[in-house]
Amino acid sequence: MSDVFPRWTNRLPGQIIFGLLLIGGVVTAGLNYYFTPKYTRVGYQPTQPVPFSHSIHVKQLGLDCRYCHDGVEKSWYSNVPAADTCMNCHSAVRADDPKLEPVRASYKDANKPVEWVQIHKLPDYVYFNHSVHVNRGVSCVECHGRVDEMDEVSHEKHFSMTFCLDCHRDPNKRLRPLDKITDLAYERSKDPTNKDRNFVKEWHVKTSENCSACHR
Repeated sequence: MSDVFPRWTNRLPGQIIFGLLLIGGVVTAGLNYYFTPKYTRVGYQPTQPVPFSHSIHVKQLGLDCRYCHDGVEKSWYSNVPAADTCMNCHSAVRADDPKLEPVRASYKDANKPVEWVQIHKLPDYVYFNHSVHVNRGVSCVECHGRVDEMDEVSHEKHFSMTFCLDCHRDPNKRLRPLDKITDLAYERSKDPTNKDRNFVKEWHVKTSENCSACHR
């Protein structure tokens, strides 16, 4: 008496399991690749509680980035300013502007910070120290773009691993004199004094491509 099912069906369960594992692996790899800051955060531009224009404050008025982000040269993170920093000017300038009410409320109550929405955020498994980079000639513009021209700050550049490694592999062309760190319009290629300098050699810059440099 012949078998009810042909012999090739004996291999069917294994083939189904293999197919499911293959599909699951492809889906997992795709999610891990495409759902990274490279694809999910570029262009991210949230609405902030106070409409702060970098274009007006930096480009028109000439404020240095470090006036507000005063911890960037000595800390691993770039802090947002406390309300009293804003009120140094706005106690007199637009003092009654209703748009600045969250700032005034925070100034009166130190336990009520302005709820700024963080834009540039690295995954928890990535370590990045702002002070190390800023003090070795890496300008804000390299990671954040021309913030001085933005009315509302957006996430301009992808923060993929390739983005970081490209800089670590060839850092010199991204370095600039320290007095030009916050001059976001500065172009080293047009500066005859500094365009051919090897800052890596002069400053003994030692970049690392080892995993432990960023993943600690």
